[in-house]
Amino acid sequence: MNKRGLNDLVRLNIKKMNSYSSARDQYIIKKTKFIYLDANESPFENGVNRYPNNKHYELKTVVSKIKKVQESQIVFGNGMDEILDLIVRVFCNPSLDQIITLPPTYGMYNVIANSNDIENIEVPLNSDFSINVQKVLSKASKKTKIIFLCSPNNPTGNSFKLHDVVKLINEFDGIIVLDEAYIDFSTSNSLIALINKHDNLIITQTLSKAYGMAGLRLGMALSNKKIIDYINKIKLPYNINSLSEKKVLSELKNIQIVKKNITTVLNEKLKLQIALANLFFVEKVFNSDANFLLVKVDDVKLRCNQLLENGIIVRDRSSELLCDNCLRITIGTPAQNRFLIKALITI
Repeated sequence: MNKRGLNDLVRLNIKKMNSYSSARDQYIIKKTKFIYLDANESPFENGVNRYPNNKHYELKTVVSKIKKVQESQIVFGNGMDEILDLIVRVFCNPSLDQIITLPPTYGMYNVIANSNDIENIEVPLNSDFSINVQKVLSKASKKTKIIFLCSPNNPTGNSFKLHDVVKLINEFDGIIVLDEAYIDFSTSNSLIALINKHDNLIITQTLSKAYGMAGLRLGMALSNKKIIDYINKIKLPYNINSLSEKKVLSELKNIQIVKKNITTVLNEKLKLQIALANLFFVEKVFNSDANFLLVKVDDVKLRCNQLLENGIIVRDRSSELLCDNCLRITIGTPAQNRFLIKALITI
């Protein structure tokens, strides 16, 4: 089968358009000090009176070393949700094209599809939360531009089998978006290296989970330069603010702290799994490659309310396909988990 090339997948109007050129895009600035009279900013210095550098040179240099990719293979978004929305807008024509999602999965894929007037073809996961690869491929048509895969998956916590993901990358006649928001907690390796082998693969990652910067809203797409250039073409020029970028750069200097925190989360997850397995109202604790556990209980509304009365908020996921009477518990600090386990024993 001759697969569609990238040029066939990108929307025609996106290929034709020119990206917005900000004031400073007109110059290659090598000096450190200039008198800036080009962007109608306030001249009075207060640390944030200037527009951010929309090329993010310093941040891309740091992230490219961490992720082991080229700087030209990275684009940043105001949270990963903006990145996902930009990807849909690059490839999918409103009212014409489709995406495929695999429920139960991250709910924003469907929200983004609806907001862009894109049909979402849902192909449920198997009962063990694995991918029904042949069914996914059978549902794809020439209108299908993107398949969204979340691995480790949210809310189930499992990673998809490598050969299933690779088969979809190889055989799907469109773009594969592999959402690796929770990859830092996984026993499986990131598939970032595959972006150099497959022109139809986009990896999305975030600093919200393992890196502890959810409040800064910084997500990223990692792919080949052609795809990144298309995303940059429609990205708002100042989507990452100066304060967020400075804080991210500061935090990324403490990568050893991030690794230590990941180890703590994984150790605490094991303790919580053991404690949950011994509770009479817990029917199943699903295996998880993420920083949370999906737990099937006897009565999810009752158990969530009981935890709420103890000052603990967990997520009721029972409305999701295959998640009847399931709640999702994020792994907290050792002190928070001790408090949680104590509450679980007494309810």
